[in-house]
Amino acid sequence: MRQRVWEAAHVALKEVTLDTDTTVQTVYGRRKMGARKGYNPKHRGKKSYQPILTFLAETREYISGELRKGERPTGKQIAAHLDHVFAVLPEGVQRCYARADSGLYCWDTVEAYEKHGCQFVLSAQKTPRLVAELKAARWTGSPRTDADGQCEFRYQPEGWGKAYRFVALRYQKKPKQKKAKGPEQYQLFDTPEYAYRVFVTDLDAPIDAVVGFYRQRAGAENLIKEANNDAGLAAHPSARWYMNCVHFQLAMLAYNLNCWLMLFNREEQATAETLKHTTLATARLRFLFLAAKIVRHAGAVLVRYSDHYAEQGILTRLMNRLRSIVPGSRFAPVVPTPLRL
Repeated sequence: MRQRVWEAAHVALKEVTLDTDTTVQTVYGRRKMGARKGYNPKHRGKKSYQPILTFLAETREYISGELRKGERPTGKQIAAHLDHVFAVLPEGVQRCYARADSGLYCWDTVEAYEKHGCQFVLSAQKTPRLVAELKAARWTGSPRTDADGQCEFRYQPEGWGKAYRFVALRYQKKPKQKKAKGPEQYQLFDTPEYAYRVFVTDLDAPIDAVVGFYRQRAGAENLIKEANNDAGLAAHPSARWYMNCVHFQLAMLAYNLNCWLMLFNREEQATAETLKHTTLATARLRFLFLAAKIVRHAGAVLVRYSDHYAEQGILTRLMNRLRSIVPGSRFAPVVPTPLRL
């Protein structure tokens, strides 16, 4: 379906960015199959599911994912997910970039990216060995970021096949103000403490460019929120595990249908950088929940909209594009200008 949509909507992206993330969905009820007590920062101690999802940053499409039980995904499970992601990418994609948070930080993830020729930026977990490397690194100022310092070094985590480039930012912690009952006691020697942000990457870009590229991954969290709230992803209707797995994919299909609709509805001069994302809730109000009347005239059934409907021109253009799609072995584009970077 995605391949046909890209052909008909004239999407000609040769480079794409993949954002992979996991989310925690708290479930209620004792009979929810597959629910486990695991990482759940908002509702600690409660059972949850922990699905994994990958989105396409340029078009906001859902690429692949699955509903998972409440345990943290293993390295083999992450690698299997990434293998499927690369297998279902459209044919025209030639180069991939990837971003992921520390929940996917492991050798299996890096190995899967390298196997498919994908350049990556991963947020690193703060292990004691890595903290020791940070303290021993040569730090410099960071004028192009909001950090107090930056550094980079080569480091091979335990169990990894080889060393990789690690880049880091550090922020000086502000001293906590405590209400003292007696007179304040000053220390003779004060060692400043820092908060660190560390990334592992195979990009050759400067540190500020690597960090800026990773920070754009925050858009994937908004897409997950949209899927949870608007597409019903977080509503698990059944106590049976396999029924909830099917519901997961149906909810993400509904999410993708809205993304594909927006690809057909885009302006002709739009590029991947300027392409605006319309959420599922907004699209419903603009194109679905409308004041209209179904009438029969001259043997034809028509839909007449209110004179006060402000989006009638946009809806007419969208419907004309959809009607002009001609099925075949290859779908002819209905949007004259291709969508590129």
